[in-house]
Amino acid sequence: MKQMKVADVRKMAVEEIRTKISDSREELMKLRFQQVSGQLVDTSRVRALRRDVARMQTVLREAERAAVGGAQ
Repeated sequence: MKQMKVADVRKMAVEEIRTKISDSREELMKLRFQQVSGQLVDTSRVRALRRDVARMQTVLREAERAAVGGAQ
């Protein structure tokens, strides 16, 4: 799976981003278990997934701040 682009994340709805973050965190947890047990083959996937989550959280926070800033 390739890394998400910021432009792709910005096109998503807020609830879709939240769902994607939740799914990615679950996958990250599974990858960590595989890594500890020695079953993980592609270790770079952990780093890419962590960065995807951070990217999505950043866009989500920007959207939340824009909503609050626009209401004032």
